[in-house]
Amino acid sequence: MLRQKMEKSFKVTESPVRSAKFIVRENWIVVGADDGLIRIYNFDTMEIVKEIEAHTDFIRSLAIHPTLPYVLSSSDDKLIKLWDWEKAWICSRVFEGHEHYVMQVAFNPKDLNTFASASLDGTLKIWNLDSGSANFTLDAHSKGVNCIEHFMAADKPLLISGSDDYTAKVWDYETKRCVQTLEGHTNNVTAITVHPELPIIITCSEDRTVRVWDTTSYRLENTLEYGLERVWSVAYMKNSSKVVFGCDKGTIMVKISSSQGSDSTNV
Repeated sequence: MLRQKMEKSFKVTESPVRSAKFIVRENWIVVGADDGLIRIYNFDTMEIVKEIEAHTDFIRSLAIHPTLPYVLSSSDDKLIKLWDWEKAWICSRVFEGHEHYVMQVAFNPKDLNTFASASLDGTLKIWNLDSGSANFTLDAHSKGVNCIEHFMAADKPLLISGSDDYTAKVWDYETKRCVQTLEGHTNNVTAITVHPELPIIITCSEDRTVRVWDTTSYRLENTLEYGLERVWSVAYMKNSSKVVFGCDKGTIMVKISSSQGSDSTNV
């Protein structure tokens, strides 16, 4: 197996780090941690650019606006905050309404003025950047919601969510209805992604498996297990079939085939 070379490593904090994102156009990495701080680093020098006392509890998720100088953060303090780096990282809006930890936020790529949030209160909320109150709420799952992602299928804007009720659900953004439930995991669904080039949905779980689903039929293509215990995160490489999973016992890069759902691994 091919061992991947580590490019850079640096200490952020003694607290767990739950979210880190590139801001490519500024050459930054923005990091959210359990100490409630957001830290911004220069990717080349690894020097800290800014440190913000952002939340009063764990920071669960960060999202970078595709075009505007905005970062969204969500936290166990039940709040979502919007930060503007062109205005000295001022908090320009606070979004309130969730009744439990806000686990993830995600901008809508087809409507950049809106975003979605997932919470352990079992709901998904859709927000407009111009208002601190939600546009609408979906009572999405019987238990907490850990993850969400926007995607398009047959020119329809859809949203997928993963939950502690062991399922992932696909939602029609316009009708506000669940169009499909993906069942099969035997523990909490921790992360999801819809591949931008391959016609697949990938779900990760505390049951130590990754499941690959067809984007059109929602049929289960394959169940993958790598012996690295619980699977917590997933990321894809653009213009590639390579996907990376973060697990209890390490990180693994795999090649996923859409036709058979099979994989060959390169650690």
